Amino acid sequence: MHLRDAVEEAIRRWDALEKSRGEAPVIDFDCAPPVKQPSPYDNRFAALDDLTRLRIGADTCDQPALRTQLDAHIAYLCALIGQQLPFDEYISRTQGCMPRGWTRDYIEQRAWTAREALGSLEISWDENTWTNLRAASEQLSATDVSSAIAEYAGKYESSIRQLVDTDANFNLTIEDVEVDAYWSYWLDGAGHDTRLRINKNRALFSRVDAYRFALHEVLGHALQYSSLTAQVESRIVEWPRILAVHCPHQVLFEGLAQVLPWVASPDDEIICARTRIDHFLNLVRSQIHILINSGATVTDCRDLAHRQVPWWTDEEIAREIYDRSGNTQFRSYLWAYPAGMDWFIKLVEAGGKTLVEVLREAYRRPLTPSELHQLWPTGPIIGGNQ
Repeated sequence: MHLRDAVEEAIRRWDALEKSRGEAPVIDFDCAPPVKQPSPYDNRFAALDDLTRLRIGADTCDQPALRTQLDAHIAYLCALIGQQLPFDEYISRTQGCMPRGWTRDYIEQRAWTAREALGSLEISWDENTWTNLRAASEQLSATDVSSAIAEYAGKYESSIRQLVDTDANFNLTIEDVEVDAYWSYWLDGAGHDTRLRINKNRALFSRVDAYRFALHEVLGHALQYSSLTAQVESRIVEWPRILAVHCPHQVLFEGLAQVLPWVASPDDEIICARTRIDHFLNLVRSQIHILINSGATVTDCRDLAHRQVPWWTDEEIAREIYDRSGNTQFRSYLWAYPAGMDWFIKLVEAGGKTLVEVLREAYRRPLTPSELHQLWPTGPIIGGNQ
């Protein structure tokens, strides 16, 4: 595992460089944290030269898992330095799937499904939809959020562990932050320790939010990452033991986490409605993502968003456009949400033993879109149906 370890060392040194510059970290989660933190590279080109050399080594040694990860890291690093990679190439190299997008008919079909789910709650489709959907569940005060998350995580932990077949332990720390960013919650960490940050600038909590948060972030991401760490501790693995949001396994992580609340409570009408509408909104975001990276004007993107999502404000739409075009990390990472959620929604809808097989395998190794397809060869193409 000399080459794998050398790759991990290079990624950690690059991560140290970015953090020393006050930039976004490279590493999202480290399943094999070193005892001693490595020294940072002097500059990004030094990191690029080492990663490129290691990529050649992965070819020579025929290490496909290393090749895939290194391709993603190199593409992201080149973009950070300033290279304007074509959108299709950037997404396929980082997220592991082509951004084909979804047809208008399919998106309209999913909008209708979301409307029906809202109709069961007697919520109309208009500029007040989101407000009314949130009001369908008890609102929580800031002081009650952590205890509510812990309550739901504890209630469902046993059933999720049984479903995904893991007994890995994890230690969770919750922090409140105030960040001008799209995310309401973010989880990272190393080994069996995870840190959960709640962005007070964005986060509003109802009881349903606390439930979905517990399933998505705690029993989804935190338990999954700790389970991967347990695998690393029990056997030798070929895959790099470092996780980053610009790498192909992110489609798995975000897709699974978004549907896990629905998997755990399939008969809950509010959970069903939230999942259905989130699926539709991700498909709309995917259209914006493709359009703004394909030469469309910001006005084109805004008009499309307003036609399809009447409750979105201009400010919200402007943020969606910028994050998917002007932010190097998010230009890659945010594609994982529609690509992953659409595939997992269809997997849940198909039912059968394949769903359980995928969930259990997903807590054993970080699967790429190609590996997900191998587990469900008759399933849909990840990244769109165009």
